Amino acid sequence: MMDSTTDRKRKIIHLDMDAFFASVDQRDFEELRGKPIAVGGSPDGRGVVATASYEARKYGVKSAMSSSSALKLCPHLIFTKPRFDVYKQVSDHIRTIFNRYTELVEPLSLDEAFLDVSDDKQNIGSALEIAKRIKIAIKEELNLTVSAGVSVNKFVAKIASDMNKPDGLTFIGPSKIFSFMEELPVEKFFGVGKVTANKMRSLGIFKGLDLKKQSHTDLVRWFGKSGDFFYQIVRGIDDRPVVPNRIRKSIGIEDTFSSDVAHVEDLKLILQDLSTRLYGRLEKGDKRGRTLTLKVKYADFTVLTRSVSILQVFKKQEEMYQVALALFLKLESDKKVRLMGISISNFQDENNERFEGYQLSLFDDE
Repeated sequence: MMDSTTDRKRKIIHLDMDAFFASVDQRDFEELRGKPIAVGGSPDGRGVVATASYEARKYGVKSAMSSSSALKLCPHLIFTKPRFDVYKQVSDHIRTIFNRYTELVEPLSLDEAFLDVSDDKQNIGSALEIAKRIKIAIKEELNLTVSAGVSVNKFVAKIASDMNKPDGLTFIGPSKIFSFMEELPVEKFFGVGKVTANKMRSLGIFKGLDLKKQSHTDLVRWFGKSGDFFYQIVRGIDDRPVVPNRIRKSIGIEDTFSSDVAHVEDLKLILQDLSTRLYGRLEKGDKRGRTLTLKVKYADFTVLTRSVSILQVFKKQEEMYQVALALFLKLESDKKVRLMGISISNFQDENNERFEGYQLSLFDDE
């Protein structure tokens, strides 16, 4: 629990750039400042929003939303084409700032990272002070803002960074972790998506305190391997280290449908949307891979996965969609589908010498 010496000494910072893609575009183009913009998607309603500016978020526009839905919420929304080469350059600069304080930097994507500053390079000693200095440096050198969460483990630091966005700084010390976890809504817990959150609510679990009252046996019975994680994390137990240059195995995305889908044409549209959203995640993570895996769960809970590898890496969304579609059309077409997902693995490293991978999430939300 929280009385371990290791946990007490760890100083973890989670840093998350504010509306990163949109903020870079607004910084670089004066006519976009103060306007509701969406990076990705298009005015004709096709495609998916990658990032929305805070002006657009006020209308309910958010990442992974279809352009058509975003336009209904904000008719004067401005769409911009992603400039991933620029975002990558900015991200590299941000990481040089991180490295001034520690080599223990674990990037999660172009705009997000964990830092372990338990032993910082400049002997500052205070994680809160280091977070403040990083925020100032990013503002002065890049004219961008970042939100930071500071705590004794990765889970709490990540939740803290999201509490006062944008440009936030939140510290949750050891003495406040128990009460913080008990008041946290279940949908805020890592690994709890819509499906799991609904299941928890049906079991009378709405906040961390409700979750904490459940036995380990029951949580594992209800949620499988995720149950063990929930049991540990609600007690503030998270011993995961900050791992620099961690190896990713795959990046994927999947959706569980509110009702089973039977028509092939509907499933084709879903695949198109999944491939578009996955392409955005790959670009954000600066990853290219050559193996695509399709996952389908039918109404009878039968799960099938099919993979195909190509000689070169997937470079376009349309390439991923066509391969995923070909795999899907080879499966049974007369069964209703409950869940569908696609992922890319067998990544090419930065030097094009070998292929590596990455696990995007701790576990699937099923």
